[in-house]
Amino acid sequence: MVFFDQTMLLLIPAVLLSVFAQWKVKSTFQKYSQVSGSRGLSGAQAADVLARRENVPVAIRPGQGFLSDHFDPQSNSLVLSPEVYNGRSLASLGVAAHELGHALQKKHGYAPLMLRSGLVPLANFGSQLSMFLFIAGIFAHIEVLQTAGILLFSLAVLFTLVTLPVEFDASARAVKLLQAHGIVSESELPGVKKVLNAAALTYVGAAVMALTQLLRLILIARSDD
Repeated sequence: MVFFDQTMLLLIPAVLLSVFAQWKVKSTFQKYSQVSGSRGLSGAQAADVLARRENVPVAIRPGQGFLSDHFDPQSNSLVLSPEVYNGRSLASLGVAAHELGHALQKKHGYAPLMLRSGLVPLANFGSQLSMFLFIAGIFAHIEVLQTAGILLFSLAVLFTLVTLPVEFDASARAVKLLQAHGIVSESELPGVKKVLNAAALTYVGAAVMALTQLLRLILIARSDD
């Protein structure tokens, strides 16, 4: 069976890492959301200051949902969760600056971001159709369908891998921006870095999970030969 066999054991470390990553980002954000920035700026205000000083034309608007923050390259918008948009904590400043880091990536033509944007439709298509083809191939013992499913799922895996340098770079830019423009003090930087490092771990967890699932599909296909 595709979902219940010995290869499921491979997923255990990836699942544990993903669960830990989710716990880590939430607990770290909650901790540093209680630590106010010395300048008293909200996440939205800090993003606005950095955008103007770096000459990045972005709209900054509130979103919905806990830690739903993201940069929308289509509309050039920073969509900040309520906690980040209104919050005046180190956590809010770090996340807001991270999203502005993505806007800077677009402005400077950062290659991994461009590649990730191009992969979005392919990754979506692959993730939606891959398992259907693979399962159909397993039950019908049609190797070409199994291979097609694996190849399509590989597009989703590639997307998670390309996401890693994009997110790491955005966080590195955020730290530099916050320091260079005096948004946070030297003593506040470690707290900001802990928030951003915890957030980055979620992307590592997603990549490990995707790679492990790909390996599992390959092993299942070989056992069906």
